[in-house]
Amino acid sequence: MNNTKFGYTRMQQYITFPSGTVNYLFGSTFSALAGLLNGRRAIIVTDEHVAALHGAALAGYTVVTVPAGEASKTMATIENLAAQLLAAEVTRNTMLIGVGGGVVTDITGFLATVYMRGIAFGFVPTTLLGMADAAIGGKNGVNTGLHKNIIGTITQPEFILYDTALLATLPDAEWSNGFAEIIKYACIFDRELFSELCGHDVAYYQRNNVALDRLIQRCAGWKNKTVVEDEKEKGMRKLLNFGHTAGHAIETLYALPHGQAVGVGMLIACILSEEVQGLNTGVRADLEQLLTRYGLPVKLAINADRVLEVLRMDKKRNTDTVDYILLEETGKAIIKPLSFGVIGNALRVYESSY
Repeated sequence: MNNTKFGYTRMQQYITFPSGTVNYLFGSTFSALAGLLNGRRAIIVTDEHVAALHGAALAGYTVVTVPAGEASKTMATIENLAAQLLAAEVTRNTMLIGVGGGVVTDITGFLATVYMRGIAFGFVPTTLLGMADAAIGGKNGVNTGLHKNIIGTITQPEFILYDTALLATLPDAEWSNGFAEIIKYACIFDRELFSELCGHDVAYYQRNNVALDRLIQRCAGWKNKTVVEDEKEKGMRKLLNFGHTAGHAIETLYALPHGQAVGVGMLIACILSEEVQGLNTGVRADLEQLLTRYGLPVKLAINADRVLEVLRMDKKRNTDTVDYILLEETGKAIIKPLSFGVIGNALRVYESSY
């Protein structure tokens, strides 16, 4: 049974998934972390950038770091961290706490799941993308070559602690990066949210903490509802991949921030939706304007054939099709198996149009 305590900007919510219950602490503070450990030893996993910015908050904890950025999401990093945990005599009674963005939470969740066949872990996301999306849902993974998250697990953290004060050090580009995932939720689930976003901009949410808290909680609510129903991604959880199929390939090939690549991926998904589902072209035009409003690029020079080559190894691939997420209208998405020929045509339309 889910138990929710609501406040104006604070909310504690327990969500029960098939694999376990997660305590969501919205509107909290980093100092609340100590009370969540229940006397257990904690090891903080973070990246070098976060450690430098938030060293005072991390004082008193044992901290292990990785280089900042997507390049750290490898099995070599996991092996190196596991060796450090062994040297520090970390046991099954120890808890790992991932403090950082999506790369850190991915690494921490995966490491905790495989170290000694599983130890407890929790997250303190420090980026908007992490708070609204990446830390939620239990997916933890690392990359292999050009292929993102090809090795991974689905294991839920004990808790996710939200302290939006940590976003004060976030560059504007990273705020925009996070809004790509928020725009994704609006496109696939929430027409009203799409309209709300059209009426504001990044600066509005930066200065309005109540609105920001509500926005994060709204996105978390959509993701949790989806994952509770389909934790292992056999059906409707695939909807959360809107913009990510081509987006992941583009992100890897062109070393783009995740949000920028997903934004372009959403436009490509709209092109496919127009061709396959008859989506009104005005939806793509509205999305272009919204992405631009939140500082995300809509024009990118890509090589369609190279993108398609990487996309062929996507996790969602069937024998000769890929389960693609398309829009029927703003706020309503569907899953559609598409051939690589159809996808390639859409990539070439984007290549020639943008």
